Amino acid sequence: MESTEYDVVIIGGGISGCALLYLLSRYSDLKNLCLVEKYPGLASVNSHGRNNSQTLHAGDIETNYTLEKAVSVKQGARMVERYTESLANRAEVIFRYPKMVMGVGADEIGFLEQRFEEFSPCFPHMQLFRETDIARIEPAIMDGRSEAVAALAVTDDYSAVNFQLLSESFVEKAGQARGKRIDVRTATRVRGIEPLDEGFDVLTGETALRARFVVVCAGGHSLLFAQQMGHGLHYSCLPIAGSFYYTPAILNGKVYTVQNDKLPFAAIHGDPDLLAEGKTRFGPTALALPMLERYHYRTILDFLRVVRPDRDVLRVLWELMKVPEIRNYILKNFLFEIPGIRRRLFLRDARKIVPRLQLRDLRFARRTGGIRPVMIDKIHRRLHLGEAKIDTGLGIVFNMTPSPGATSCLQNGEKDLYIIRDYLGCKVDEARLRAELYD
Repeated sequence: MESTEYDVVIIGGGISGCALLYLLSRYSDLKNLCLVEKYPGLASVNSHGRNNSQTLHAGDIETNYTLEKAVSVKQGARMVERYTESLANRAEVIFRYPKMVMGVGADEIGFLEQRFEEFSPCFPHMQLFRETDIARIEPAIMDGRSEAVAALAVTDDYSAVNFQLLSESFVEKAGQARGKRIDVRTATRVRGIEPLDEGFDVLTGETALRARFVVVCAGGHSLLFAQQMGHGLHYSCLPIAGSFYYTPAILNGKVYTVQNDKLPFAAIHGDPDLLAEGKTRFGPTALALPMLERYHYRTILDFLRVVRPDRDVLRVLWELMKVPEIRNYILKNFLFEIPGIRRRLFLRDARKIVPRLQLRDLRFARRTGGIRPVMIDKIHRRLHLGEAKIDTGLGIVFNMTPSPGATSCLQNGEKDLYIIRDYLGCKVDEARLRAELYD
């Protein structure tokens, strides 16, 4: 079997793997790097724009974040903004849209008012909007509305990203590094990872990619690789699929709703779709599906290998189903997928954002929406909704669900950069990284 040697091999050509390749190529002194992606193109699964919310999460209008979490998320978003300053096609990658989270009724309005007092010192661009302000930015929200509303809004920040183009830019810039070998192997499926006395063999058909360090950034498949090597056995996986609905363009920016704190899934929002000109996209729904990649049905077998059901997994699911709000939410989202009734059911939720939305203007977005592999922590018997990283300390790291998704690509990659530095003893130019990616 042919063997090629690298300092680091990254498995997975989505936004996380591509960001790490860029960071290693620009800020470390490692000379031989390789990225392996099983599909012909980069960022073709969850990092593709049709499969995610296209949102640059800044922590300001996400009502499920604590202040500490929001400040951390803000820094991750800012790193992406700073990076894109160097792109010739920046206007095609990152976008300015107004964004707001709206509260309907006295309870939600009171919640937003309290949140504004707490968060505004750390988010000086955030404004507390009343009805007149909301109508000025998003008239469709107020047209026909009888309930009292308020919103937390940011009107002139970057809020949307084409993460596929961002991923491709990371790899293009990595390839420009002088004096380094940067190999990108697309359409290359990894069959397994074998530990050696020093390093690993990443097996790809007839070729073994020998690596001193391996980082797996393959979503739910990262957990599968980990468990095949005896790591992460305390995790199971609950893949949550998100679907979307299209309407004609009726919103000028991103409009979120207040999240129910009893639900571990995001509330729906509406925003302009970057890939479908003239359309507003509403969603996502949240549906548990037994596969690791949406619409790739062969990954059902991969899910069966990684779910590892036992008493602890069943107990977590039972505790979820015991909560009436969660039980009803799961049923409703299941019905959102059934042709013939789904549009009428979803219309009720979408009208919380746009009261006069008509059924004739709403259609299901076919083959749109990805899967987020929510980890089940069997030790603590709960869903693990944040970042899920397994650092073995043995020269291999598995990244399952960076939080909050693609926004944290550089922030999460920086963590792996330092893990690799500490293990291999290489040098990292922290001063340059901070000067270029931090404020």
